[in-house]
Amino acid sequence: MFSVWSQIMIVIWTIFLLGMMSIGGYFMFRKFLKRLPKEDGKSILDWQDEYLQKTRHLWSTEQKELLEELVKPVPSLFRDVARDKIAGKIGELAIITNATQITQGLIIEGYIKATPKRDHAFLVKTLKKKEIDFTEYQHLLAK
Repeated sequence: MFSVWSQIMIVIWTIFLLGMMSIGGYFMFRKFLKRLPKEDGKSILDWQDEYLQKTRHLWSTEQKELLEELVKPVPSLFRDVARDKIAGKIGELAIITNATQITQGLIIEGYIKATPKRDHAFLVKTLKKKEIDFTEYQHLLAK
């Protein structure tokens, strides 16, 4: 009925579809876990949104541009999520320290704490290119 070639294509297509659905399901499950409320009744994403709202007025144009430059290597599809996660961590640090404005120091510390270690090399490269001193944060990069 089906030729061998057709059967091989059906098997390959089935494996491809199962693989893609598995990858999508993995990311959807991660998002679901971040939306689950914790002991305090708010989820990780709820807290992130709250920190963003409370510190939105503290950001200057220069600091927004620095954050944009730091999230530039992230694929455009995920850039908004990465920006919000990093800005949320920066906002959390600003609230903890009672900052009156977002500083380069807060951005550097927030970026280090919000991103995986593999992204820190890009941060160092960018800061060196912009001639920004980050020796104060070396202990965070070493972790």
